[in-house]
Amino acid sequence: MENKKEKIILTGDRPTGRLHVGHYVGSLKRRVELQNSGKFDEIYIMIADAQALTDNADNPEKVRQNIIEVALDYLSCGLDPAKSTLFIQSQIPELTELSFYYMNLVTVSRLQRNPTVKSEIQMRNFEASIPVGFFTYPISQASDITAFKATTVPVGEDQLPMLEQTKEIVRKFNATYADVLIEPEILLPDNKACLRLPGTDGKAKMSKSLGNCIYLADSEEDVKKKIMSMFTDPNHLRVEDPGKVEGNPVFIYLDAFSKQEHFEEYLPEYANLDELKAHYTRGGLGDVKVKKFLNAVMQEELSPIRAKRKEFEKDIPEIYNILKQGSEKAREKAAATLDDVKSAMKINYFEDKELIKTQSEKYRYEE
Repeated sequence: MENKKEKIILTGDRPTGRLHVGHYVGSLKRRVELQNSGKFDEIYIMIADAQALTDNADNPEKVRQNIIEVALDYLSCGLDPAKSTLFIQSQIPELTELSFYYMNLVTVSRLQRNPTVKSEIQMRNFEASIPVGFFTYPISQASDITAFKATTVPVGEDQLPMLEQTKEIVRKFNATYADVLIEPEILLPDNKACLRLPGTDGKAKMSKSLGNCIYLADSEEDVKKKIMSMFTDPNHLRVEDPGKVEGNPVFIYLDAFSKQEHFEEYLPEYANLDELKAHYTRGGLGDVKVKKFLNAVMQEELSPIRAKRKEFEKDIPEIYNILKQGSEKAREKAAATLDDVKSAMKINYFEDKELIKTQSEKYRYEE
């Protein structure tokens, strides 16, 4: 059995599209920092294709095509296969088996109360007809997390109910069978602006279908075009008008991306973001000037990612090889956990020498 003191991370993304700057500030950047911190014994990063199929079952090609997009985004952001295990969820059949056993520990009414499930069902118009696979995906997530004995799960605030569900399953399993599963802790983004980056149109969330995303793979021209056409304060019509900073996507992005040195380099007339916000609020500062500054800041951040991606794109077979090797390593880990689980549940019949011995003795005495 694993040493409980090991520090292990499990996190991942659904391959339903290329990753955007919301993913980057919300999780990817932090993952790279955690990976390079040296504080963790093992790091597992999952491309959650099986979970993506729970609401894309009729469009497997979409999921299939986006595996490579997500992998390229991972690598270009700095996730290193030598330090982090990158793998594909569907290639680890042990996860499905664990989910099946955990289903016995969760009631339908408990799943129905999960706030994340509720909002996701509404968002997808599944109220009248919920696919069972989608309905039970919190159990599948618990399987993903516990299979790797994860102690730390870095996710956004919206995933808190999912982590709570996982903890409940761990407690119930350990109490019912044996103390083999590890209870994970959530690790939230430390920059509040990164908790949820809005779309460029001012909508609450970036979404591929709304066309309001800045993708990590976007060209320099595309990024500039999207920034310059970003939604701002609709009442800030002239330069001299007072402007509103709260809820203004341009300033939310600056909160997430800008640093002190950016002002020194690109906007030296302001000491910091607070000064820029104050000027905008009292009037006399135009949107174009602020957007140009944001563009400079974001191009500096995205340019090395873009360059790395172009290098990785030159050898796609190698990317699949990285994912294959990562999946093989992840499968070994999940298989070891499944062995522990089956042993605790007393369904490891052929490995249980004591069972075979006692049954043999029982029938010997009956003769």
